[in-house]
Amino acid sequence: MPLPQKKRWESMAKGLVLGALFTSFLLLLYSYAVPPLHTGLASTTPEGAAPCSPALSEPEALTPANGSVGGCQPRRDIVFMKTHKTASSTLLNILFRFGQKHGLKFAFPNGRNDFDYPAFFARSLVQDYRPGACFNIICNHMRFHYDEVRGLVPPNATFITVLRDPARLFESSFHYFGSVVPFTWKLSGRDKLAKFLQDPDRYYDPHGYNAHYLHNLLFFDLGYDSDLDPGSPQVQEHILEVERRFHLVLLQEYFDESLVLLKDLLCWELEDVLYFKLNARRASAVPRLSGELYRRATAWNVLDARLYRHFNASFWRKVEAFGRERMAREVAALRRANERMRRICIDGGHAVDATAIQDSAMQPWQPLGTKSILGYNLKKSIGRRHAQLCRRMLTPEIQYLMDLGVNLWVTKLWKLIRDFLQW
Repeated sequence: MPLPQKKRWESMAKGLVLGALFTSFLLLLYSYAVPPLHTGLASTTPEGAAPCSPALSEPEALTPANGSVGGCQPRRDIVFMKTHKTASSTLLNILFRFGQKHGLKFAFPNGRNDFDYPAFFARSLVQDYRPGACFNIICNHMRFHYDEVRGLVPPNATFITVLRDPARLFESSFHYFGSVVPFTWKLSGRDKLAKFLQDPDRYYDPHGYNAHYLHNLLFFDLGYDSDLDPGSPQVQEHILEVERRFHLVLLQEYFDESLVLLKDLLCWELEDVLYFKLNARRASAVPRLSGELYRRATAWNVLDARLYRHFNASFWRKVEAFGRERMAREVAALRRANERMRRICIDGGHAVDATAIQDSAMQPWQPLGTKSILGYNLKKSIGRRHAQLCRRMLTPEIQYLMDLGVNLWVTKLWKLIRDFLQW
């Protein structure tokens, strides 16, 4: 009997040691995969790095992009500032398809699917970057650093981004990222979001790990201090700076109208902006914010609320200039074309739970600890004319990046660990 008892203790000791080593490895990997928050604009790009030098043989069209003129050329140099939880994955798919179709050069991250977010963007983070390198499209998640981005694209590149109602965005971000924001772990009860909004200052730690996901996330993504005093004149200065830098700010709530304006701005064809909604949550995972909680969420994200109100107003001025009747016609045409592609491409005609997705290449990335993001099954029989387009329209971001040749070793390793631990 003593011998088995001794062996059992030895086995337990070995298990504890291995567990401690494995946990340390995971913490080390995660600290590399998700870098610490940097509040300054310090760049890892060497000082004096040469700006983008576009080839003279491939000039970007200088004519105004206006589909009604008929003489414009499609714009191919585009910076998409990809904000979180704003339907940006759907827009990313549109840009991937356009760039792939026309053989354009993307500025992609190296090792991950983002540019070391939440650190500020730097040119040196671009895969295979060389001083003077020039790119057509930048579109992966980053914390915006205008001067660094500006140095990678031609002078007349088009800058776009997308915003969302801050209360709805906060709710979505809380659901998706809450489990990796440690100060939320002390929240009790089934409805942690409601608990948090009862007294945000009690739980929020501005210096806490991943705290940026739960306070003025739009302001943060655009490169500004998300904890700035709402009474500071800098708030309005930052909003006006965004207006100067971006040619078009899309709105998630009016996505089709936004795409019509984008198509007109870039002088693209209708086929270029067709889409299926990607990275959507199943209905049961989308709690409804009550009137009081909506008000509290808006007040908590007051910087984002001011930003959104400003660009909501400017968006509708653009719609007026475009023409209300013309907008209605083009939105209807876009929806008809999307519906036609839905019937051609999607098995069953609708999105399904992650567990019902048959092809792993169609499986979207899921938040930690849950599988609430919907995906699609590709129809088994699709005509040759549409087979490639259907697959590209339905391919999630991570798989599409791999198809485009992006080095995602950190992301893939993290996925293997999550799958092994069933996170």
